[in-house]
Amino acid sequence: MTANDTEGRLGEEFFTPGTSSFARFLAAHRPELLPTRSPLPPGTVAAPDAFPHGTTVLALAHRDGVLIAGDRRATMGNLIAQRDLEKVHPADDHTAVAFAGTVGLALDMVKLYQVELTHFEKIEGIPMTLDGKARRLASMIRENLGQAMQGLAVVPLLAGYDPKAPEGERGRIFSFDVAGGLYEKRAFHVEGSGSPYAGGALKKLYRPGLTRREAALAALQALYDAADDDSATGGPDLNRRIFPLVSVITEDGFERLPETETADLTREMVDQRRSRPDGPGAVS
Repeated sequence: MTANDTEGRLGEEFFTPGTSSFARFLAAHRPELLPTRSPLPPGTVAAPDAFPHGTTVLALAHRDGVLIAGDRRATMGNLIAQRDLEKVHPADDHTAVAFAGTVGLALDMVKLYQVELTHFEKIEGIPMTLDGKARRLASMIRENLGQAMQGLAVVPLLAGYDPKAPEGERGRIFSFDVAGGLYEKRAFHVEGSGSPYAGGALKKLYRPGLTRREAALAALQALYDAADDDSATGGPDLNRRIFPLVSVITEDGFERLPETETADLTREMVDQRRSRPDGPGAVS
């Protein structure tokens, strides 16, 4: 058979029974396509200002599910590399992932993770459970440990709606460390350099049973506090119409809040800050 006869045909590896993991399939047959491959020579440490980094992202449970949000800024050292970066992405219909860390690697990892979940469902005929999705993302992060040790870390935040969980607890949040450690969080969690300030705001504002609107306002207040004290976190840019990305996941699936809704909530929050610059007090 000549080269022309095989051109455009799938190789034997596509017809060989194997794993339901697309990432492991790539690792076996095309490892150079994995985002965990190092762009640096062995032993090289990335300069801290050589690659764009993104922060801050957060998630909080609300009455109907879970909300996940992030600011839009990416920085390279003391420079703003991008003002409108999207750090929150749907992983599938009922799961979303946000990231802090090295932007290029994070975006590739998110794309691979989306394919991973789709591939599993096509092979197995059923969606992966939310716990399975969290473990699968943890294993992908673990495979990136070598690059994390070279200064190219990715720290994602996973949020999803779990129909098998008890009523009122179906919005679930998972955090990770750079070594792939997996931790389920209750109520809310924040990642990124602005996390101390955003986390402090959510401690004041969070309460069980928040409506979607209340949860969105709490997230925007938290991101505003992060931007107020952390230069790597971008605040709302009213002139350029750049607002935080806010998405919710409920029984109906993933939904990104329309820009008009986010803009209105942001302006309402900024107006409140004019009379109270430090933000609202703790919710009783």
